[in-house]
Amino acid sequence: MLVFEKSRPGRGCLELPPCDVETVGLPEGDRREKKLHLPALSEVEISRHYTELARKTHGVNDGFYPLGSCTMKYNPRINEAVASLPGFADIHPLQGEDTVQGCMEVLHLAEKYLCEITGMDRMTFQPAAGAHGEFTGLLLIKAYHESRKDSKRTKILVPDSAHGTNPASAAMAGYSVVTIPSNAEGCVDIEKLREAAGADVAGLMLTNPNTVGLFDKNILEITDIVHKCGGLCYYDGANLNAVMGTVRPGDMGFDVVHLNLHKTFSTPHGGGGPGSGPVGCRELLADFLPSVLVTGEAPYRFEKPSRSIGEMKSFYGNFLVVVKALTYILTLGREGIKEASQNAVLNANYMRCALKDLYTMAYDETCMHEFVMSLADLKKETGISAMDIAKGLLDNGIHPPTMYFPLIVEEALMVEPTETESKETLDDAIQVFRSLYEMAKTDPEKLHAAPVTTPVTRLDEVEAARHPVLTYDFGAEGEA
Repeated sequence: MLVFEKSRPGRGCLELPPCDVETVGLPEGDRREKKLHLPALSEVEISRHYTELARKTHGVNDGFYPLGSCTMKYNPRINEAVASLPGFADIHPLQGEDTVQGCMEVLHLAEKYLCEITGMDRMTFQPAAGAHGEFTGLLLIKAYHESRKDSKRTKILVPDSAHGTNPASAAMAGYSVVTIPSNAEGCVDIEKLREAAGADVAGLMLTNPNTVGLFDKNILEITDIVHKCGGLCYYDGANLNAVMGTVRPGDMGFDVVHLNLHKTFSTPHGGGGPGSGPVGCRELLADFLPSVLVTGEAPYRFEKPSRSIGEMKSFYGNFLVVVKALTYILTLGREGIKEASQNAVLNANYMRCALKDLYTMAYDETCMHEFVMSLADLKKETGISAMDIAKGLLDNGIHPPTMYFPLIVEEALMVEPTETESKETLDDAIQVFRSLYEMAKTDPEKLHAAPVTTPVTRLDEVEAARHPVLTYDFGAEGEA
């Protein structure tokens, strides 16, 4: 039941005293003709309503959440505690620099450590999310070429296994997208890349390890090909959880990188915000970075790069998200950062090896932080799709993995267990996957009906896509 449906006239949370100062109303033409649709409920009714909704959701604190490529790992409580300190939480972005030196030190240290982890020279925290970071990185590439009067570079190369935001970000930046196919091993087809790498190429967008969970063994050759044709290399840092502390994008030959602090560096997924997608770059792009950067040692100062692309967001980005990420980095330290990635890789391969005798692995080799299964054969044999298995997981208290992505794998399920799960949790999940496979063989209709234990059972997704209901109908009396 929606909160509007629980509303009853006359109910409320508090009674305000009569206004004891002069009131000023809006001009007649600016006033609403109808009242706002605010639900009338008591405080306890509101509290119970949202507690009930919380019980109906599934997050990392509720159970296993192997959402591939999204790195849904546990966010340590210490991150929240530090970000709640008054000296961080109660500041205002318009305060003078001399009053926020501690906060500027946070930005300074976060930049220092993340540059060390990525192999970059400078970093901005202005972008609010991963795709926002992609767009920022591409604008840096564009500004670089424009500064050299190199207007012929109109294309961005993107592998066919890339995150869907990559070609969208390239298009937003004014580039045309050239898709580079994958080879039989699931990595970039080197010869196709050579053919596409011409004088009109502005750059390459690539994530490594890629979206099928494989580290491209030809990565140095890939970035060299792009550099030799005069392009720059952009690293999508969404999958950094597999390699941080072991290998750096800068050492792979990348010129610019965005990070997802809500994935790799253990800050909450924003659900639209607040998030953080910081962008790091080599020195040749530093003068184009947006907004202001923290410079020098204490006392710190803000300084705008000489050829800045401008503002990507108001002020300095979502600062408290950076506080949480820095807390995570300092908690783990140099050794812990590397160990976190190693454990993520170990957990993924443990699950892969435990399931490969039943499920077809898209690429049956040692993976990184995630692996991709193809249910194409199972579907042909039993009619059970990747969607059916995903729905069956819900009945077992497990959030589904990423479905039908990457597009180069038919009936794909992408599983990322992350480093924060125990062997016992993985064993339980493995057993569920195996039991669902057997159910597909012996009782497929039961899986077609799943889920049956969740607050919302199987929906008509085609109807929802074609005829979405996006507004609540208040009736004729409540039309706004």
